[in-house]
Amino acid sequence: MSNFREMRRKGQQLSEEESIAILHKATSGTLALSGDDGYPYAVPMSYVYHDGRLYFHSALAGHKVDAIRKCDKASFCVVEKDEVHPDKYTTFYRSVIAFGRIHIIGDEAEKISTARLLGNRYNPGDDDSLQKELEKGLSRMLMIRLDIEHLTGKEAVELMRQRQ
Repeated sequence: MSNFREMRRKGQQLSEEESIAILHKATSGTLALSGDDGYPYAVPMSYVYHDGRLYFHSALAGHKVDAIRKCDKASFCVVEKDEVHPDKYTTFYRSVIAFGRIHIIGDEAEKISTARLLGNRYNPGDDDSLQKELEKGLSRMLMIRLDIEHLTGKEAVELMRQRQ
């Protein structure tokens, strides 16, 4: 396991429970990978959080897939609140960053169960439609898992003060 930096402004750090709640609430974030020629590659992604892991789906090929196969270290950032206050020259924000190891899921049973997690998250209660979609498209997609090693959440000092 890597040594991750401690947050500099610890007073604005959210608890692990609050950070996980944000991961459950938000619907998209930005996945950051090591891309071509050492350039960072950050791509917006829909996801589902389940049992300390993040799950994504992807096409079978592309920049993201190449980057994952080249380097398994990744981070994922979710912004839950982004409220600009121009008169105060600030933004009231709340965000979470997950760091971990990312993998393309090879096991067929895990691939199907994680595809169901995603489908149920974005279209809950429609199992018939989800089953048809999986039968039609699962062979043309990859399922990806990010095993979280380090999770940090942070909020604007103004939001922190409001809660105290």
